[in-house]
Amino acid sequence: MLRNWTLLEIMCQQQPEDEGIEVSVVLPCLNEQRTLAGCISTIKDAFKLESLVGEIIVADNGSSDGSQDIAIGCSARLVPVKERGYGNALRGGIGAANGKYVIFADADGSYDFMEIPRFVDKLREGSELVMGNRFAGKIHDGAMPWLHRYLGNPVLSGLGRLFFRVQVGDFHCGLRGFSKAAYDRMELRSTGMEFASEMVIKSALHDLRISEIPVELRPDGRDRPPHLRTWRDGWRHLRFMMLMCPRWLFWLPGVWLFCISLLLAIALELGALLVGPMRLSIHTLLVAGTGMIVAVQLMTFALYTERLAGLIGLRGEPQNRQSLPKFSLEYGLVIGLGLVVCGFGLLAWKTYEWGKSGFGPLDPEVSMRVVIPAIVCITHGFQVAFGSFFVSFLNLAESELKAQS
Repeated sequence: MLRNWTLLEIMCQQQPEDEGIEVSVVLPCLNEQRTLAGCISTIKDAFKLESLVGEIIVADNGSSDGSQDIAIGCSARLVPVKERGYGNALRGGIGAANGKYVIFADADGSYDFMEIPRFVDKLREGSELVMGNRFAGKIHDGAMPWLHRYLGNPVLSGLGRLFFRVQVGDFHCGLRGFSKAAYDRMELRSTGMEFASEMVIKSALHDLRISEIPVELRPDGRDRPPHLRTWRDGWRHLRFMMLMCPRWLFWLPGVWLFCISLLLAIALELGALLVGPMRLSIHTLLVAGTGMIVAVQLMTFALYTERLAGLIGLRGEPQNRQSLPKFSLEYGLVIGLGLVVCGFGLLAWKTYEWGKSGFGPLDPEVSMRVVIPAIVCITHGFQVAFGSFFVSFLNLAESELKAQS
């Protein structure tokens, strides 16, 4: 085990900046004693072969197998990162990097570090993020589980391309490079495995220049199970993508649900519908009205999510790129008040009609075709009005933060 850990930690964190370094290679490390030395040796060979001025940073995430001793023995910079998590380890290592360009990869021996010069060349040509693509390169037998190779990675990468309109074939490749200036613009926040997705997403949102290089993936050299957990980490990637794209999570499902529910409600207002042996009437009208209410909820959630994500810096999106409609407090109040008045007007009219008949029994087939739309209008009105106040509050909070910065 490593001795004088506290002193070593202070020494590593106080490394002076070296402006002559062009590339920093960051290795996130958690108990990689079997493969770490080989990775560092290959990186040095790549530096020497192409005469690259670089540094090797081992971002240790609390190893208990002596990986720290190996890093120091191989003359790499050791950067201890106490907060556990893949994202935390990388953020700690990248934050300590002195190079103009940063390349990171897993320290398990699964990637060929002799590819580093190709990444540096792409960065020199102007790319701001260079992604490795294992599917365009070669995946050796036993290097990637079947579920990851044919389901997990293709599906998540496909959703990423759909959601964020970025042509990256392998969202989760563990070998990639970027400029330090581009990294600062990304403002990455993730602490776990979803860090890999966030980097690509934030690069797309900021319109960074992204390129890909085919790479090989070999079986890792570990003698223990990988840190990656298929279902847990797959869900974390998917969850993060959906939260970063409220258009697909809330807005578009809400729009489709509202349109379908509205068309069905209009048809049922004209009378019962016969669909084969089924007779759709006021009960289906109630379902359609509920669908419209849920749809408006989804669309307002989309607006809340986007504004809040921008407020806390999660999306980091430029101000001139608003992916969802904007509306003012006054505009929302006018719409909301109009819907509420319309709803109560329908109820008042139906009550007047009921009074003319002596407040006797009502025919549900007739009365509910007025009552249900009235309730839906009132509910929508309050949703829009109070939702407008909430969005206005978020806008005010953003203005206050800007004034303080």
